[in-house]
Amino acid sequence: MNSNYRVCHTISDVKSVISFENNSFDVRIESDVPETTKTEKCILGIDEAGRGPVLGPMVYGTSYCSADNQVILKTLGCADSKVLSEQARDDIFDEITKQSEILGWAVHIISPTTISNCSFRRQKCSLNEISHNAAIGLIQRVLDRGVNICEVFVDTVGPPEKYQEKLLSIFPQLKITVSKKADSLFPIVSAASICAKVIRDAALKNWKFVERPGEDVDSNWGSGYPNDPVTKEYLKKNIDPVFGFPSIVRFSWSTAELVLKNNAAQVDWSDEEEDEDEKSVPITSFFGQNNKQVQQKTPFFDDRGLIVTTKF
Repeated sequence: MNSNYRVCHTISDVKSVISFENNSFDVRIESDVPETTKTEKCILGIDEAGRGPVLGPMVYGTSYCSADNQVILKTLGCADSKVLSEQARDDIFDEITKQSEILGWAVHIISPTTISNCSFRRQKCSLNEISHNAAIGLIQRVLDRGVNICEVFVDTVGPPEKYQEKLLSIFPQLKITVSKKADSLFPIVSAASICAKVIRDAALKNWKFVERPGEDVDSNWGSGYPNDPVTKEYLKKNIDPVFGFPSIVRFSWSTAELVLKNNAAQVDWSDEEEDEDEKSVPITSFFGQNNKQVQQKTPFFDDRGLIVTTKF
C-alpha cells in the first residue's frame, strides 16, 4: 500500500494537512475504510476538479459505498459540484465525512509543478495521461485497502469508449462505465466531484508559498482560468524576471509561457562552441575498408589514449 496517503476525518483535518505541505509536491488524502465496504458489493465514482486553470492543482477524487447504501448520496444532496454553491459543497462534504461507517473517499492533489514537469519531459506526458493515471491510482488504492468494489463510474477525459476500454484492460474484474457528465448522472460520481472541488478550493485558500516564507502574498488571482483578465494581471504582477512564477502557477500553460516570454529575462541555452580539434569524428571513419585510413591518428583517439588493435 502507498504510505504517502494521509488519513483525514473532517474538512478541518484536510486544511491542516494542506497547510503544512510543500505545495510543489503531490498530496494524497483519504478517509478510513468503512467496515461495510469490505464485505458488501460496492460502487465507486471518480471525478476531478481544476483541470483547466493556469493556477493551482488538479484534484482527482473518489467516493465509494455499498450499493445498498447509495440512497444516502441523494439524501445528502450530492449533485454535480459545478451547480452547487461553495457553502453547499462544504456542507455536503462535511456530511460525507460524518457518514464514515458507510461512505469512504480519497483524493489525489496533483501539484502545478507535477503538471508542468510532465509537459516538459523529453517524452511528454499529456494532461489526459496524468488524469488517467490519477484515476487508475485511486481505484487501485481503494482495492488495495480491501474494499469490495464491483462497479465503477468515471467522468470521462477524452473519448469515453477508449478510456473505458483502457480501464477495463487494467481492471477486467470490474464493471466500469465511463461517461460524459457522469457527475450529473451518477450520485457516487457527484460525491467524488464534491470531494475533489472542496479540497481543491481548500488547497488554494491555504496555499503555502514556499518561495516567500513569512511574506504577505497577493491572492487576488480571480478564477485562475487563462482567459480571466484578473488572472492574467496576477501572472504579470507576480513574475520574477529570473526565477519565473511561484509554485502555484502551471508554467507549461500557454498563458504563463507568453507572460514569461514577454516579461522575464531571456536565457541563451546554446552549447559552448567546441574546440576546433575536438569536433566529433563520424563513427564510420573508424570502420572504412582502407586499413591505413583506420589507423590514421585522430584527436578522438589521442584524447582518450586509444590505439587501433584490430585490422579489417
